[in-house]
Amino acid sequence: MRYFGVICSVLFFVVQTNAGEQTAYRAARSVHLGYQSPECNAFYLEMAVKQSTRGSYFMACGWGGGYFGIQELGNGKKVAIFSVWDPTSGDDPRAVAPEERVECLFEGEGVRIKRFGGEGTGGQCMTDFDWNIVETNRFLVVSDVQGEKTAYTGYIWLKDKKEWKKLVTFRTRSKGKALRGLYSFVEDFRRDGKSVNDVRCAEYFNVLARSLDGRWIKLNKARFTASNASWESKENIDGGCYENKFYLKTGGETKQTQKLGDIIEIKEPNWTLPEDLPGEIKR
Repeated sequence: MRYFGVICSVLFFVVQTNAGEQTAYRAARSVHLGYQSPECNAFYLEMAVKQSTRGSYFMACGWGGGYFGIQELGNGKKVAIFSVWDPTSGDDPRAVAPEERVECLFEGEGVRIKRFGGEGTGGQCMTDFDWNIVETNRFLVVSDVQGEKTAYTGYIWLKDKKEWKKLVTFRTRSKGKALRGLYSFVEDFRRDGKSVNDVRCAEYFNVLARSLDGRWIKLNKARFTASNASWESKENIDGGCYENKFYLKTGGETKQTQKLGDIIEIKEPNWTLPEDLPGEIKR
């Protein structure tokens, strides 16, 4: 899905059309947290998936030009994915002129780099990442403005090796902007009708951004929003906070407790910047 701007006991949810016919919902509704943040050059976040099902994307670090998170694919395989959009419009990656395409400046060991389309176009980095339910995953995105372009680098924490892995650096035309419009989301991309009955839930915490003047800021306020596709179910969504964590939930028998558009605030979060950020990232 592109920037903001992804129950019943029978097999499918239904909605009445103008003609009075019934149309099955194909997917659970995408839900988002839009963090209140200044423009920044680094975005750090920790996330734990509480409930998942095949065909789910738990996006951790998103911004106006890309997104970074983990997926459970349709075959049950677990991966991490980092994508950056081309500066052009359209959904056909072959139609983008070479000079307008996202450039890959660095490719980490074992990652898979390709072009994508269908939801805008751009560059995508995917790697096997065997994440588990309730375990904390750690993400870091760093931007480097280079004239009218910006290079975006994604790092993910490898818990078994206890080290950060630099996945990729993508560069795109950005009008000289760093990281803006920070957000997270949960998405159902299986969209087979049955997937609307499955619950997906993730917690987001230790959410910090480094402002352009070098200050690390706790992002403890976020707006709760959701997508509006006609083929997504509408009522079985939720978002909120507890125990110094934001959460997003969608699908299944989820009950909505938070109004869309509301600002969710974690008051006095006990979040701290980790000491073990990658060596090239200055605290």
